[in-house]
Amino acid sequence: MNTAAAHRDNIVGHESGRIFLVVVDDSEELGGTIRYTCNRAKHTGGRVALLYVIDMEQEKEFQHWLGVGNLMEQEAHVAAQNVLNHHAQKIIKDSGAEPIKFIRKGKTREELFALVNEHPEISILVLGSAPGEKPGPLVEAVTGKYAGQLGIPATVVPGALSEDEVDRLT
Repeated sequence: MNTAAAHRDNIVGHESGRIFLVVVDDSEELGGTIRYTCNRAKHTGGRVALLYVIDMEQEKEFQHWLGVGNLMEQEAHVAAQNVLNHHAQKIIKDSGAEPIKFIRKGKTREELFALVNEHPEISILVLGSAPGEKPGPLVEAVTGKYAGQLGIPATVVPGALSEDEVDRLT
């Protein structure tokens, strides 16, 4: 069975079918976003899914050195798995269920939209808004120019919320 089919079987077999998708990056607001998502999943019988997008723009510079490009891609994939596994431990503890993990290669917005299109069982996108003047490029994209194209609701968690504030909201 291919990985996409295994993911579909794994997702569809879940009792409620409500899947909360979080895009994993290195932003400071990710912790609050994951906490919010875990609380929502736990209280509604849903499940958390994580998307990590590997930006391989640097690989293009090394296309003429195929071995270097391949090594960079392998290292990026291992790093992505490590990041997802790190977050998965907290998600298991907080939500009670193993998260669904997706690793994609490309541009984050494009890969996010493609993933949601390919997996209609994903029902809600949860993003963290950066504290400060700009919420972040992905939040701006799904609440602005591309708002009508995502196909699922998006919840934006303010990045300045404390853990207690997140818990009170959920």
